Amino acid sequence: MGSFLAPPTMGESPVWPRGLSLGLRRETFFSLLLFACAWQIASYFAPPYVIPGWQAIGKSLLHLHMEWIAVTAVRVLFSLLLSFGLGALLAMLMYSSRAFERYLLPLLKMLMAVPVLCWILFAVLWFRGVEFRIAFVLVIICGPIFVIDLLDGMKGVLREWREMLRSLRPSKFQFFQKLILPAILPAVLTSWKVNLSLAVRVVTIAELVGATSGIGYGLVVAQGLFSIADIFAWTLVLVVILLVAQQIITLLEDRLLHWRESA
Repeated sequence: MGSFLAPPTMGESPVWPRGLSLGLRRETFFSLLLFACAWQIASYFAPPYVIPGWQAIGKSLLHLHMEWIAVTAVRVLFSLLLSFGLGALLAMLMYSSRAFERYLLPLLKMLMAVPVLCWILFAVLWFRGVEFRIAFVLVIICGPIFVIDLLDGMKGVLREWREMLRSLRPSKFQFFQKLILPAILPAVLTSWKVNLSLAVRVVTIAELVGATSGIGYGLVVAQGLFSIADIFAWTLVLVVILLVAQQIITLLEDRLLHWRESA
């Protein structure tokens, strides 16, 4: 039996994201080009240690440690997968048990109120391994967001749909598989977009303390060398990583939810 919410395909071809249209690409290109020109013009009037030219930034990009970029990307991906797994499990438990939700929800809100810097300091004082510290910080920051987003998505499923499926007497697994999971797919993808942006920023801060690899450590080295070109180069790398990751999520979203365009 197929998914309860899966719409009929009717032989329609997939609808790809509007963000990939030529018009938006052209707008994005000219916006970035305008920024690049303005930056280069400003570099002619400012000292190189304030606004370096694109020549200096390009040289810094060529000398970056590529393995550090891969290390940061792996840390983000592993921590987000772990956060999503734990978040989905807790969200399903909270959805199934109102009592469990009443006890756990205040704790999650308390965790979300703690600043990132505090969690980093806690991790440094509590744990010895650098990788465990970084994973702990990312999971404790991103995990509650996954829980709240998924729980809200589950609660947003129409009562008529739930009662209709329950009339067929499904098991709990079938209930989540056939109705809840397809219904909350938009919320899942949106939550991933939010947490990707958050995780990329948080992992950089976490790597500033105690790490000997990664983009955050590269920023520390650049600061010690007073190299604004290296700092800007690492910043560009972070922006590119985030844009590529979000574009992948956008492609998945439009691929999996293309039926919304034809509804």
